[in-house]
Amino acid sequence: MFTGLIDDIGRLERVASTAAGLELTVRCRYDDLAPGESIALNGACLTVRTCGPGWFTVAAIATTRERTTIGGWAAGARVNLERALRMGDRFGGHFVQGHVDGVGDVIAVRDAGDARLVDVRVPASLAELCVLHGAITVDGVSLTVNALPAPGVVQLALIEYTLRHTTLGALEPGGRVQLEADLLAKHVQRLLAPFTAGEIS
Repeated sequence: MFTGLIDDIGRLERVASTAAGLELTVRCRYDDLAPGESIALNGACLTVRTCGPGWFTVAAIATTRERTTIGGWAAGARVNLERALRMGDRFGGHFVQGHVDGVGDVIAVRDAGDARLVDVRVPASLAELCVLHGAITVDGVSLTVNALPAPGVVQLALIEYTLRHTTLGALEPGGRVQLEADLLAKHVQRLLAPFTAGEIS
């Protein structure tokens, strides 16, 4: 379980195909990771395979690569990192599982006063879970839906702190981002499915 509050930006040092999947070697500030620990890379929960002071490796299997942007990652890329939530930690974002639901396309970026507005086209399965001022995770960052400017489009308002402390400050039209819909919205959708499908009257 995560919060969507990024605590480091890592850099991919090596990307290689291995028997375990696409192995990523990441440089970071952490010096106390342990093999088997969960860590989110741009919002995708992966398992630490090996590690040392300031670095760790993870591997993304085919299923993960199909649902994320990880298959296109290359050495030198920067990634948002968050370690798994510990009991007693402050919970400042929202419930984030680290299970990427889909990939969105950045279609517009513009500055508006003290915020940067980013419009993202989201898959239809996610669009129905997005509500005005509701939660959404974008590349691992807990954000609020600022507006729904068009069908299938979510607008984000990024504050200065987010622009400096995550990779979202580098977003440009044409970019792709990993998305996770709000956990509560997904459960409500599942519970209501028999009623919306007309199975229960």
